[in-house]
Amino acid sequence: MEDRVVSASRVIGASPAAVFELIADPASQPRWDGNANLAEARPGQRIRAVGDVFTTTLTRNGVRENHVVEFEEGRRIAWTPSDPGRPPARHLWRWELEPRDGSGTLVTHTYDWSNLTDEARFARARATTSDALQASLDRLAALVERSDD
Repeated sequence: MEDRVVSASRVIGASPAAVFELIADPASQPRWDGNANLAEARPGQRIRAVGDVFTTTLTRNGVRENHVVEFEEGRRIAWTPSDPGRPPARHLWRWELEPRDGSGTLVTHTYDWSNLTDEARFARARATTSDALQASLDRLAALVERSDD
């Protein structure tokens, strides 16, 4: 049985609030996306609650609606993507933040495709490895640590 939940973690030298702000603002997501999947997101879509929906344009010119299914300000956020006007495809992107005394924030990024049933999406799901998630964490750290100086 293949593993359909992949994750990566690292400590980022910034406050949970600073890290979370970059994650919760879709317009900033293409700057740190380690999957090279996001082209842009329009400003003004800051995520604030479960039930929010934000839109991103993909590097392959597709558009995704992202449905927020978990939210705790400064601590946790998760969404399920869908084609516009369609139900979510049943895979999930999650970010969890845990403050560390004097050393910043432990950030865990998870991609969960255990409920994905659309076999046409399996190849792309399999290509999302912990290394790709780690790349997002590293790019996110570079942005937030630089701005905290």
